[in-house]
Amino acid sequence: MSPLLRALIRAVVSLAHPKMLLLMLLPLAAAVVIWVVLGVVFWEQAADAINYALATWPSLEGLRVLLDYWPLTLVAAHIALAIFFLLMVPVVLVTTLLIVGTFAMPLVVSHVASRSYPRLEQRQGGDWAGSLWNSLVALFIFGVLAAVTLPLWVFPPLWPFLSLGLLAYLNQRVLRYDALAEHATRDELDHIISRERWNLFVLGVVVALATHIPVLGFFAPFFGALVFTHYLLERLEAFRSGPMMETAQGEARRLS
Repeated sequence: MSPLLRALIRAVVSLAHPKMLLLMLLPLAAAVVIWVVLGVVFWEQAADAINYALATWPSLEGLRVLLDYWPLTLVAAHIALAIFFLLMVPVVLVTTLLIVGTFAMPLVVSHVASRSYPRLEQRQGGDWAGSLWNSLVALFIFGVLAAVTLPLWVFPPLWPFLSLGLLAYLNQRVLRYDALAEHATRDELDHIISRERWNLFVLGVVVALATHIPVLGFFAPFFGALVFTHYLLERLEAFRSGPMMETAQGEARRLS
């Protein structure tokens, strides 16, 4: 069985634990509360911005034409509200992922490590400040990528690929650091992330696909936390016990 598939199966098993089921609800609840409050406070400004975009953006001309036909005329009266709620879905997902990465991951890693990797030594290569910085950098790069690809969103056939690619990047960029921070040294963390870069992106795509499942998709960020933790702790354990570790140690001694 491949390590990727093994990590996915182990994540499903871990998710069935009552402690993980309870913890899974908290980041989503926090994200929903944050954006509901912000939505209520800034609703008028958001509605004005959406209506202005609908009235002036050339790329939305096709949508304006469609809204002139029944039964879409019924939707037109509430189009700003409908678009607002559609935009809330990815925003809540991204916020949930950042909350999971920054606050829930220590509990996830502790649970997974104690049950599945009890002999894996903690070498504290990262900390909470590093986790926060990693999440902020990931969010910034995600925002840049979203802005750069914005013109492509006018082509509906590209929507699935754009959303999967952006979410896959954000998933792996946020969760990989936190999965290893407590157990890997800084050198081990950098080495494993570099060596597993493409496999991590594949896991990011799998988690991104899970976000497209109605309702259950909102819990995909937490499932992703379990997947990345299982995969990277297993890779760390294999690295420390394998010949590559001996080679790396010999190289370090030679350079010193």
